[in-house]
Amino acid sequence: MAIVTVNGIRMYYRSSGSGPLLVLLHGWPQTGHCWRHLVGPLSRAYTVVVPDLRGYGRSDMPRDGHDKRTKAEDLHQLIGRLGHEKATVIGHDRGARVAHRWALDHPGDIERLVVMDIIPTREMWRRMDADLARGTWHWLFHLQPDLPELLAGANPAAYLRFLIDDWSYAPLPEEDIAEYVRAFERPGALRAGFDDYRAAFPVDAAHDDADHGRKLAMPLLALWGEHSFLQTIDAVEVWRDYAEDVTGAMIEDCGHFLAEERPEAVLEHLGAFLA
Repeated sequence: MAIVTVNGIRMYYRSSGSGPLLVLLHGWPQTGHCWRHLVGPLSRAYTVVVPDLRGYGRSDMPRDGHDKRTKAEDLHQLIGRLGHEKATVIGHDRGARVAHRWALDHPGDIERLVVMDIIPTREMWRRMDADLARGTWHWLFHLQPDLPELLAGANPAAYLRFLIDDWSYAPLPEEDIAEYVRAFERPGALRAGFDDYRAAFPVDAAHDDADHGRKLAMPLLALWGEHSFLQTIDAVEVWRDYAEDVTGAMIEDCGHFLAEERPEAVLEHLGAFLA
């Protein structure tokens, strides 16, 4: 476990293994703890770095800089501080959205990209019909100023447990949910997490619109859960409008938290892709 100063903030990260760099990026409402089942196997062949993103976990929680461009710059500086020029990047949920922006802004940094249980943010807004809104209502709730802190802040443990249970097909162990609850009970943590969503519109949306039509050149693997938000969406077909070399797979008997619910299946797909 270590801390490094990047882009004006202190970023906490875990590192293990040796070899080519592999960076794992968590989503909301989680921290780098979500990769615990993958780190050991992956570190046999890679230097695995698992940061807590800006505003999450033990990293700093500034009042600004929660747009994906700023968070991508954090990571661009992180790998440089660690002595690397390139990395394979695996992102889940909000971390995958940061990874997508990182690949757009610093394409030379990323050799291969894995995105878990997302389609591009621009497509989420374009496809926001009643069915998708029912499954992702928290996007619209978290966009509101102050209200999420007021309501969720009254009982953050209950709010986080409800969402984690709702989004899981294979329930997460209580001790791991408790780890996330502890992280989001830190002063400023709920606000910073909601600011991540608030940055999605209009700031991130404007950046995404400006880059629409520019496809990623590095190989991209899209993975999603059978019972996740994407169960009615062909994620591979969507990503082919945003990247030149796309493969993908659905993980059976899995909800939103792929690396925690079905780590063996995820590792199998990663092994084929990274080889």
